[in-house]
Amino acid sequence: MTAIPDDSEPDKSGGTHVGTTLRGMTWDHPRGYDCVVAAAQTYAAQTGVTVTWDKRSLQAFADAPIRDLAQTYDFIVLDHPHVGQIAETGALLPLPYTPGQGTSLGGSEESYLWNGSCWAYALDAACQMAVQRPDLGAPLPTHWESFLAPDARQFRALTPLLPVDAFDMLMTLVAGRGEDDLPRARDAFVSDDNGHYALHVLRALYDLGPDEQVDMNPIRVLETLATTDEFACSPCLFGYVNYARAGFRAHRLSYFDLPLCAGFDRPRAILGGAGIGVSAQTTAPEAAIAFAQWITSEPVQSGVYLANSGQPANRRTWVAQTRSPDVAPFFDKGFHTIDNAWTRPRDVWFLGFVDDVCAIMPDFFRKQIPVETFLDTLNKLYRHHRKGA
Repeated sequence: MTAIPDDSEPDKSGGTHVGTTLRGMTWDHPRGYDCVVAAAQTYAAQTGVTVTWDKRSLQAFADAPIRDLAQTYDFIVLDHPHVGQIAETGALLPLPYTPGQGTSLGGSEESYLWNGSCWAYALDAACQMAVQRPDLGAPLPTHWESFLAPDARQFRALTPLLPVDAFDMLMTLVAGRGEDDLPRARDAFVSDDNGHYALHVLRALYDLGPDEQVDMNPIRVLETLATTDEFACSPCLFGYVNYARAGFRAHRLSYFDLPLCAGFDRPRAILGGAGIGVSAQTTAPEAAIAFAQWITSEPVQSGVYLANSGQPANRRTWVAQTRSPDVAPFFDKGFHTIDNAWTRPRDVWFLGFVDDVCAIMPDFFRKQIPVETFLDTLNKLYRHHRKGA
């Protein structure tokens, strides 16, 4: 991490950060990288403050310890389930925050609040959505039970069942049946009834597609849908606006509401997205906070950030883009789903629990572990991590 101040002249906003150089870490996809690089170029031209960006894989985005990254970088683009650990370790600075601005989308802004402090500003908004190839004309699933029916192959579904995505989908299915305040109890992460339901749906989706689904994340599924004609939809993955843009890939994708659980009237997708946090080790905290506030402001989110493959977190930007033919297949079709999204646990114990569940998830599919056995093991892992927290 470098901060090289030059106080010879003030920046255009009246500060004294001209000549400062800051470093940021994001993730390796146009949605994560191109937009922040373009925004940094605009910011440098306006203020004289340079922000350089490095990128890491999507898996490292989920796994890399924030505390380690904060030793090197002024900014870290992060996932909100880390905030409990961030607050405990002090890796990031608590940021100035004024609630009630009316700019949050589906809880994006609030997901970075923990123990009375704001640990990141919402930069990017996402949730699990359903996506289709509209040109292939296949029917769309409206209920999860459709995948348990004899004619389920008509949907030509491909599902990302990489362990972390499969576990996220399990939680989304449970939430769709009204159990959206996880963990369920001190001795069970999810209830038996809803856990069994979710696992049966997951196994059905695995059986309907290739075994490679267990190794596929959302990007790989979206790439497959957008570049081949074998599959017509994916019923649950974290949405990327890029694939709804004409010309991004050979075929344009369009999003739609998640299927519902029978007897329930709204989807309850897991909230995703990313926030921008400021390292507690930065030598230029005022300059870093100023940039974080600038890049998450509505004019920037609606301007240079959106124009360069970004997926904004600002609610006003989303509402405006629901009427844009260039990106409406994402922003309009996915708006209801994301506005009803819910936030995963962010407690210190949660990430270790997720790691252990992910270690056994492939065997659930490939070794056909009974749903009762798997759920019992999952809840035992939960009790272990909850007890140790």
